[in-house]
Order: sequence, then C-alpha cells, then structure tokens
Amino acid sequence: MSNHYHLLVETPTPNLSKGMQLLNDVYTQRLNRTAKRSDHVYRGRFKSILVNKDTYLLELARYVVLNPARANMVRSVRDWKWSSYRATAGQEASLSFLTVEWLLSRFSANPSEAVTPYRRFVQQDQEVAIWQELRGGILLGANRFVQELTSRLHEIENQREIPRSQRLAAKPSLDDLFSDITSNAHRSKKIHEATRRHEVTLTQLQEHLRLHYSTISRIASRIEAGRKSRDKI
Repeated sequence: MSNHYHLLVETPTPNLSKGMQLLNDVYTQRLNRTAKRSDHVYRGRFKSILVNKDTYLLELARYVVLNPARANMVRSVRDWKWSSYRATAGQEASLSFLTVEWLLSRFSANPSEAVTPYRRFVQQDQEVAIWQELRGGILLGANRFVQELTSRLHEIENQREIPRSQRLAAKPSLDDLFSDITSNAHRSKKIHEATRRHEVTLTQLQEHLRLHYSTISRIASRIEAGRKSRDKI
C-alpha cells in the first residue's frame, strides 16, 4: 500500500520477529543504496495477527489482494503490480518465496482447474466482517481457537512492554468469569481476579454486578491486602 504492506506468512518455528527484522533491514539498506540516501523507511514495530488457518485464512487472502482496489488505487486487483494476485491467478510466474498451492487447493485439487474459481472468489469482492472475530488485536478466530491458545497468552499477561490489548487477549468475558459463583467470598475472589489480573475497570464491574464501584474497590483491595499478608508470613 502507500505507507505499509501486508504479508500472509506461515512459519513452523517462532521466528517471525527475526524474519521481519531481516526483511525490513535488507530492504531499507537496498533502497538507501539505490536512492543514495540514509534514512529510516519503517518506523515502529510491525503488527502481527495469528490467524485460524482453516477458518479465516482464505477470507484474509482475499482481503489483502483487494486492498488496493478498495482504496481506489487501481481499477482492478490485477493492476497492482506488488500484489501476489496475478501469480496466484495464473497470470504470471510465481516467485520462489510465494506459496500458492495451499490457497488454490481450497478450490480444486488440480491447480490449473483451481485458477478460475479463485479468480471468481476474489472478484465477488464480498465485504465479510472478518475483523469482528479479532481478539485483543492479535488473534483472528472463533472462541475455540482462542481457548486453545489461552495458556500461551497467559504467559505474557505480566509483560508490561507488550501492549495491553495483546496481553489481555485471552481474558474471559464477565459472564464466564462470574458464571459459577457459589458464595460472597467466591464472588470477592473473582472481583479481585477481574481487577488485578484481567484489568477490568470498576465501571465495567459495576454495570455487570450491580454493585457500587466503591464496594467493588474495597473488595478487591481487601483481597489484595490479605494476599500480601500471607506472602510475608
């Protein structure tokens, strides 16, 4: 695009950050050398989204190639020369780093027969609301997909250098958190968990529990003080 680019990447090992750093550094060096300049090309860290492949990757692939046309930068997706569309659609040779087989296999086991339905799929240009399933800005998938990754996401909840929305992507809904309350003491523990671990606001808890925010604050503070006292013993 005019000020950013999109990549659909599959990596079997957790080396995306190293790969993106290498890609951006090499491109910057080459551009500066060609233009006889010395400056940054990209500013800030890249944004990554983990996608449920079986459910959303096909729709996301269409979203990416349609971006230039939807932004009125070209009349047709095939006119954007930096896109992978033409290679996937069989209109030009595919580069060595570009994988088109999986995408085409969603339409036919025979790649040559898959090209036509793939073109038709992109040309439909349906505005599917895929981003409604985006959780915490980093997970694109339904609840089951998010739940499968919950244990890994809990590992980063206390890493404050990671944006809050990403750290808390796996937090439960308030309905789930307070669904099995058995006593006032149990509810108090859940209130403490909501405010301290999941960073739920007092206003959100007030609306959900129908308790005054000062009451919620006192409960959370009392539980926290009790835990700190036990830690000192």
